Amino acid sequence: MTEHLTQRDVERLLADPSPQTRAEMAAKVAASLESVRLTEGERKLAEGIVRVMARDAAERVRQALAENLKSSLSLPRDVALTLARDVEAVALPVLGASSVLTDDDLIELVRSGTVAKQTAIAGRSEVSAEVSGVLVETAPEQAVARLIANPGADIADESLGRVLDRFGDSPAIHEPLVHRDQLPVTVAERLVALVSDTLRDYLVSHHELPAGIAGDLVLQSRERATVSLFTDGKDGADVERLVEQLRVTGRLTPSLMLRALCMGDVAFLEASLSLLGKVPLTNARLLIHDAGRLGLKSLYERAGLPARLLPAFRVAVDVSHETLFDGEPGDLDRHRRRMIERILTQYEDLASDDLDYLLNKLGDLVEPAAA
Repeated sequence: MTEHLTQRDVERLLADPSPQTRAEMAAKVAASLESVRLTEGERKLAEGIVRVMARDAAERVRQALAENLKSSLSLPRDVALTLARDVEAVALPVLGASSVLTDDDLIELVRSGTVAKQTAIAGRSEVSAEVSGVLVETAPEQAVARLIANPGADIADESLGRVLDRFGDSPAIHEPLVHRDQLPVTVAERLVALVSDTLRDYLVSHHELPAGIAGDLVLQSRERATVSLFTDGKDGADVERLVEQLRVTGRLTPSLMLRALCMGDVAFLEASLSLLGKVPLTNARLLIHDAGRLGLKSLYERAGLPARLLPAFRVAVDVSHETLFDGEPGDLDRHRRRMIERILTQYEDLASDDLDYLLNKLGDLVEPAAA
């Protein structure tokens, strides 16, 4: 075909019985439609050919047209809708890329489309909050998971909550949801009880959570390795990675460090003071456990932590030295209970939220022991 469309081209298109030839013509028509050199009459002629091709009996012709016009700004909206309502092989390119489809079009297509079509819409470079809301309400797990994983999807807080209402038990939903750039606190809190330890770590280090919940998450994710960390330092690299993530996101607070220490996680304190004090981890351990008592003070001050909490850290470290793990049932709980009791009786200058937290934890530990 020449660079300009002619009546002869139309006649050839209608007369040629070969689907292959018509498919080749579809690609040429699509390229011509994008040309800025077309006159108004030629453009109308090109659009007329496109409309004919969009209803061609041969699927390969319609598919060639869709592939070549999926990103075209010149694609007539009525043709885009015709292609989008076609079989999946024809519709998916247009559904996934065409910018001439309106939100109203997309909402109608979500409600009437197959799973594959809904998934294609969910993966568009931009998805409005309105379209996302309809997908969340009506689409199956596969499409919603694609939507959640799409950084270009604008998803309202209410819709994110609705995702958990519908798919709260689905690991395929958990991971992309946790890894979204932003999560409302209400959704993050609900995810706490649903996701794996690895995803909990990510929640703590990348999303806003109430201080108590964030602290509990860190402690839960670390608890399974606490006893071995006391004795041989296993899993140290994981501790350092978690501490670094918390520092970068501003969540490595003195309160969290003290809570972790009170729950028996000395390794968390060591990694935290090493990072904040900018000293090697081996040196930090020597300073923290210095029998002369000056090492902890100097490292603590170098880390920039508040002076008022130093005595509480000192008591907790001392208890960690005094309490040995005997391997009997409940030894970790006994250690934690003793540490919290010592801090509560010897050190009163705690913020109210820290005090409430330790009292609650002490109650949790005492009740099972008394049972």
